[in-house]
Formats: sequence, structure tokens, C-alpha cells
Amino acid sequence: MVISEQHDCVVVIIAGGVGTRFWPLSTPEKPKQFLTLFGHRSMLQGTYDRIADLVTPERTLVLTNDRYVPLVREQLPEIPEQNIIGEPMRRDTAAAVALAAFLCRRRFSNPSMIVLPADHMIQPVREFQKALLSAVQAALRNGALYTFGIRPEYAATGYGYLERGEQIMEDGGCGHFRLRRFKEKPDRATAEKYLAEGSFLWNSGMFVWTTDAILTEIEKHLPEYICHFRPLMTYDGTQDWPNALHKAFTEVPSISIDYGIMEKASDVRIVTAPFSWSDVGGWPAVEAFLEKDNQGNACRGEVRGLDASANLVFSEDTEEVITIIGVNDLIVVRSGKKTLIVPRERAEEVKKLVESPITIG
Repeated sequence: MVISEQHDCVVVIIAGGVGTRFWPLSTPEKPKQFLTLFGHRSMLQGTYDRIADLVTPERTLVLTNDRYVPLVREQLPEIPEQNIIGEPMRRDTAAAVALAAFLCRRRFSNPSMIVLPADHMIQPVREFQKALLSAVQAALRNGALYTFGIRPEYAATGYGYLERGEQIMEDGGCGHFRLRRFKEKPDRATAEKYLAEGSFLWNSGMFVWTTDAILTEIEKHLPEYICHFRPLMTYDGTQDWPNALHKAFTEVPSISIDYGIMEKASDVRIVTAPFSWSDVGGWPAVEAFLEKDNQGNACRGEVRGLDASANLVFSEDTEEVITIIGVNDLIVVRSGKKTLIVPRERAEEVKKLVESPITIG
């Protein structure tokens, strides 16, 4: 079933991140969403694969940084070139969503928009598609903004949370709830409290709404985007588009869609996800998708260990041999001529190192 034919739907894939937490494998030239961390397809390709039998390539938009347009074209050759939009500078997710909404309005009138980050792992695909369709149908009926909440498996401090309000309906295993409020990434004690209370969900960063609904909220809360992106549409498909797009991006603020719109919108609803989900936000999250040896070491590549346990060892070259002796709870990553060795509990500091004034390659 192709839902775009029945429900006037467009998928927007957001693929502009730089993936600093995945150094040394992820680099500014080829960030996380273009890497093949699992299986034989990149994370971007996996995102497209999950919706390819629901929405045609002509109704799929990919928003990315301008420097990554050739990578998107290489990895997703089925997507029409005019549907791969290169942003001239980083302006966070609100700018990407607003630009996509105006393009959807110009090209498709008022479709439902499914907005998906390019770097998630989701299984099973059929349950994911069922949740998307449930949200699409509801958004068409009531004009609300929909987000997907993930039932927390542990007291995560790396995710934002959604506080679930009253239940509105149940749709084939997909619960629909009003959103009471967004909560930012908590400390450990607060995360444990959220987990115990049972009314909090992880914020997945995936959304569904009609184009009219999101543009109405953008006009209320981020009017700068309306001012600069609406006239930009007259240049869509012309040779003046790159210059006009660059000028518009220099004029708009950098803010996330959560801060800029979702936390302020009057009618936001949650679909509880009947699927497993990970945003694979850093090296520790990779462990769940790798095989483990009899010492609990999660490995990709040929790993030989002696008195070593609970390590994560990842080699870009699966034939490379890595030996570990007498170490526990380390993350070891090899990529080309670069190596990362870090205690598991300090894995978040990889981002700090990569973004430090002393640049590493």
C-alpha cells in the first residue's frame, strides 16, 4: 500500500547532522547518517527503506547540508534531484522543517508531512509503518501536530521526555494521547523518577502533521521563517535558487523544532510507538546491534581478548584484528589511521573533543 496515493502524504528526511559523537568513523566529510554501521545499508538508506513502499520517490524530500548533496544523490539515486535540498548553512531543525513545509505547499498543496531524522534504528518496520499511518489519518482529521513517544526501557539521561496526558483513542495497538508537556534531558535522579511514574515517554524527534497545520504554528511562533521563506518559493526550480536560499538562511534564527514550535503549539498529540527505537546517539548505543563474545565484549571485526570484558570494539575494516588484554568497559574504535579509546562512562566527551578549538582529523 502506498499511503501517499491514498492520504496525500510526503515524507521529509532530515539528514544534515554532523555526528560528532561517532568520531573517528564519522567525520565532517561523511557524518553518521551516511555510514554503514549495521548490515549493508547506511543509516540514511535504512531510513528511506522503511518508507519506500509507502511513499513514492517523487513525494520524498531530503533536507541536508549543501556539502552532503552529492552523498545523498549517491546513496539514494531513486530520489529526484530537485527533491534533495542542500541547506547553505546550519540552522537546526526548525529551518529544515519550515523550508520543507513551504516546498510541500508549493509542490503538493496541503499534504500530510512525515518528518523523520536520517539516523534512527527502528524495528519491526511493519509496526513502524502502522504507527505512521495511524498518525497521518488522525492529523488529517483534526489538524493537530503529532509526535511519536517511545516507552522508556531505562532511566536515560540522553533523551528528552514527553509527559503523556489523557488518552484520546487506541488504534490497532497505537495509543493516541494529548501531550501535557515536554521535558528536557534530565539528570539521573529525575530520569529514574520519570521511569517510575510511567507517564513519561522518550521524545523520538519524529513528527506528522498537515502542511497547513505546521505553517500556522510557524507563523505564530517563528514569523521570521514566514517572512524569508515564503518569497523564496518563487525561485524554486530556477537557477537563482541557490543565491536566494543562501540569503534567506542568513536572515533566520537557528533553533530546533522542539524549542521553536512543539513546546509552544496549542494542540500536540503523541502516538505511542509499537516498535523498538534507537537514535544511536553515540558509541554506547551501538552495542545493542553487535554480536557479543563469551566475555560480553560487543564486537565488529576480529577481536581477541584475554581477561577483558564488557568492552565495545568496532573496526571499520571487518578483517582487522584488535587485541585487548586486562581491560573492561572500554570503547575502542578503529577507522583508517584514526583510533578512539575511551572509558564507556566518558563516551559523551568525544563530542567535546571533536568540537574543541584543537581540531582532530
